Amino acid sequence: MEFTTGARLEVRITPADVGRRVSVRRLTGAGDGAEKFTDTVGVLTSWDNGVVLVTRRTGETVRIAESSLVAGKVVPAAPARRRGPAASFRELTRVAARAWQPVEREALGEWELRAAGGFTRRANSALPLGEPGMPLDEALGRVRSWYGRRDLPAYIQAATGGEGTQEPLCAGLEARGWVREVTAETRVGALAPLADGPSSGTGPASGARVRLERVCDEAWLRRYQRFEEPGPHVLRVLGSGPSVWFASVDGDDGVPAAIGRCVVDGRWAGFMAVEVDPARRRQGLASTVMRALAGRALDEGASAAWLQVESDNDAARALYEGMGFTTHHLYHHFRAA
Repeated sequence: MEFTTGARLEVRITPADVGRRVSVRRLTGAGDGAEKFTDTVGVLTSWDNGVVLVTRRTGETVRIAESSLVAGKVVPAAPARRRGPAASFRELTRVAARAWQPVEREALGEWELRAAGGFTRRANSALPLGEPGMPLDEALGRVRSWYGRRDLPAYIQAATGGEGTQEPLCAGLEARGWVREVTAETRVGALAPLADGPSSGTGPASGARVRLERVCDEAWLRRYQRFEEPGPHVLRVLGSGPSVWFASVDGDDGVPAAIGRCVVDGRWAGFMAVEVDPARRRQGLASTVMRALAGRALDEGASAAWLQVESDNDAARALYEGMGFTTHHLYHHFRAA
């Protein structure tokens, strides 16, 4: 709670504070003879025509009638609670982008338009890391046209929940009818404990043999199955990055029991495409694969790890939490209506 009982309630924010992190309290009704209040903490992203918009860390935008405000103040950025390596939003986003490169790209100011035949939103979305060099409405029109010419839906990837993230842009997209389809967490952790840690799970994963290769073969792709046909654009995206490794554990019928992908980029090692045969889950295979990849990344001089996991994937989030990964920020894919 940002406002303690007995403290003087006062609205100490104005429209001039748009873009700053605030805590506000609003009257939401009365019941049992007492008034009810709701507190909201986030970035003040708009104050117009008697309506205040606050974008929370999760990307949710809360609409508040100005007349219902009873208290409000600017608050400092949330204190860092991460156990993992320090990194700015811009640094980590650039590292993640280099690990999942599109087939085609074009600059729009400090935005990058990316396309890869529709294979994954990450490789087929606009990535803003600054200003587009024109008014937002004009930039959004350019984005729609660029993807329309490629017969692709127009997506924009934007982030919330960290220092330097893009709450005002997210609110602007929502106000213009763009729909937030997917939210994912970018998580970070120390690499050495991941490489040295024990397998998680209850099965005999400790005896599993992990093969590491520079390219993904047909068997690896059969386990991945995130596409209809593994055309050249799929192989190009998967093979992109400064130093790419593919891991697999032998399974039945020529299909690996588990796979993973790691991209080493300076001090960073990014983990992606960790998949396990449903019949072999809870045997520690995912952590076994990641441990093998982490060991190779350490050999190449990396010291920090990152990964991305969708916010509704509770099983994967629990696994990565147990490995020491903590949330750095969230990112969202907005689709043009």
